[in-house]
Amino acid sequence: MEAGLGLFLQVILQGLPVTVGATAGGIGLTIVLSFAAGLALLSGSRAVRVVARVYVEGLRGTSEVVQLFWVFFALPLLVGFQIVPIWAGILVLGLNHGAYGAEIVRGAVQSVPRAQIEGAVALSLSPAQRMRRVVLPQAVVEMLPPFNTLFIQLLKSTALLSFVSILDITGITQQRLIPNFGSQDFVIWIVVLVIYLLLSLVITAVMRLLERIGAARLGRGPVARRALSTAGVG
Repeated sequence: MEAGLGLFLQVILQGLPVTVGATAGGIGLTIVLSFAAGLALLSGSRAVRVVARVYVEGLRGTSEVVQLFWVFFALPLLVGFQIVPIWAGILVLGLNHGAYGAEIVRGAVQSVPRAQIEGAVALSLSPAQRMRRVVLPQAVVEMLPPFNTLFIQLLKSTALLSFVSILDITGITQQRLIPNFGSQDFVIWIVVLVIYLLLSLVITAVMRLLERIGAARLGRGPVARRALSTAGVG
C-alpha cells in the first residue's frame, strides 16, 4: 500500500507528546538525581559516598533495556501493583541518566579553583553557603555542555519505551505505519530521524542559551571578552 509523506508525518506526530513528555520528565528526574548523587559522592561521610557510588556504578554498568523490563515487569511482582508504562519509562530514564549526570556534577564541583573555596572560608561562610554562593554558580556553568549531550542521549533513549508498548514516535511508527506501509519504511524512518534531530536541536538551543546566561552572570559573557580584548589580554 502506498501513502504520502503527509500521512506518515500525521501519524508519527501523534506520538510526539509522549516523546516530549517522557523526555521532559526524564530530564527533570535526571537533574535531581545527578545533583543528589554527585554531591553525595563528595560527602564527608564514607557511608554516603558508598551508597552514591553503588547507585552510579550499578545503573551505568547495567543495560538500560533490562532496567526498563525490570521496572515494568519484575518490580510490580514485588510491590503488588502495575506501574503505569509512561511513569516506568520516565523512572528508568531518570535513574539511568542520573547516574551519568552524577559524575558530571562531581567533576564540575571539583573543578572550582581551591583558592576561591579558601577565600569563602576566610569570609566565614558556612559549608552550605560556600556551596550555594561560590561553588555551584561556577560549577553549574561547567556542567551545562556535558548535560546538553546527556539530555540529547536521554531523548534518543525514549525510543526504548516502545519495548513496553508506549506509543512514542518510535512506538507509534512500529505499530501503526510499518505493518501497513512496510514497502516505504525507508521514508518512514527518515521522517522519524528528522523529528529526533529537530528535538535535539531544541534541547541544544535551550542549553546554549542557559550557558550564555550563566557565563554572563560570572562575567564570562561577550562584554567581559570585549573588555579583555581591549586590555590586550588573549
